[in-house]
Amino acid sequence: MSTTGQGISGSWNERMRLIRLRRKKERPRFWEELRIVPKWLVWLLLSLFIVAQIVGLLVNLSGAANNGELWPTDFNGHPVIASLALAGVITGVAVPVAALFLALGYIYRDAKRRDMHAGLWTLLVLILSPAYLLIGFIIYFLVREPLPYPCPRCGNLAGARFNFCPNCKCNLHPSCPNCKREIAETDKFCPYCAADLLASKGGASQEQFSGQA
Repeated sequence: MSTTGQGISGSWNERMRLIRLRRKKERPRFWEELRIVPKWLVWLLLSLFIVAQIVGLLVNLSGAANNGELWPTDFNGHPVIASLALAGVITGVAVPVAALFLALGYIYRDAKRRDMHAGLWTLLVLILSPAYLLIGFIIYFLVREPLPYPCPRCGNLAGARFNFCPNCKCNLHPSCPNCKREIAETDKFCPYCAADLLASKGGASQEQFSGQA
């Protein structure tokens, strides 16, 4: 039982190490990441914000015209100040709500481009976020798959889950020639047995060249 648990733990740690290495290749930029948020969602939230401000202003102006009660009630008799205060309250409520929906839109698009279940992850984050603050977002960003990355041999994009490049059959999960454990393409030395991987690659290339000659 303990051996099985250690094997599962070791596989998980190895997978997370490879995911971290492949994420380093992404180098995301904040403004470029914002571009994947659906434009229709941005315009919808902006339109709702403007409508809410107009409705709030009309309610206070009609109350002032009819000698009614203004909101907030602390500013009765000062319709301009009351309207400004109401606009501030509406903005204070709208900003976090809009941020939540924009973040959900980002997660949906981001999960889709990473070949993850976009709808399921968006629903999970939505369920966890109100009750547990940002735990849903934290979980997503910790476990999300890396973006498809260029094949080290032919340069064509390959999915993070692919074992071989669909274009040139390049092994996308190479193993150490000494201990046979999985390594990353960028590793110069095996993280498990310290074997010199560059020397192994050079020897393999030389043997391949000699065979062709």
